Amino acid sequence: MKLLTILMEKPWLTPDYDVNQVNSVQNDQSKIGKTALLFFLMVVTILFLLITVTFLTRSQYYDFQALAGQPWLPFTQPKQLWLNTASLIVASLTLQLAVMYSKKMKVDVSLIFVSFATVFSCLFIIGQLLVWQKLTNTGYFIDSNPANSYFYLYTGLHGLHLFGGIFALVRVLAVFFRRTDPKRFSKNLSLCAVYWHYLLLVWILLFLLLTATEDTYKTIALICGF
Repeated sequence: MKLLTILMEKPWLTPDYDVNQVNSVQNDQSKIGKTALLFFLMVVTILFLLITVTFLTRSQYYDFQALAGQPWLPFTQPKQLWLNTASLIVASLTLQLAVMYSKKMKVDVSLIFVSFATVFSCLFIIGQLLVWQKLTNTGYFIDSNPANSYFYLYTGLHGLHLFGGIFALVRVLAVFFRRTDPKRFSKNLSLCAVYWHYLLLVWILLFLLLTATEDTYKTIALICGF
């Protein structure tokens, strides 16, 4: 009789069991998400570092012509790149505000800031494409100079990572609208914000590197021992 009672139990209908089980699963998912994101960011960091090492080494060859430093070079006054940087900064800040309001359970306000973050992220990508178009129109093709090749490589990789982040953000929204779980939404949104902040930091470093002069490259290469 006792065995029959045990078999007939429905633990998923027990309030205490249900709450504890859900909290445990959510905590595990949060830890897994953070670990996966950290691992991915480490891989991306190594990728950009390795490319930077080859970039600095290549900059010491005679056929390397920096894209900034002379009045006629395209990045002596990189206005469009500054605008793109501003767009990414706004995207990062608005996504952080979205996280803040999601933790306060003000989901409607949070979704507004998520929309702003998505729009400004798309503006950044569009701005980068406009820079590509401007370079090609003025004769700075991908194979005409090693500095050009690295610019297209750097910005292309960074843009692909940002596009992937937008896809992940859309997925977070889709999961929220399907299950309507504010706590899970806040945790997933926090991971997206960390990713955006990381991409912003990477872009600022790339921006400084790609708009540097040949003398700056020589100094950096000398310090690094190239």
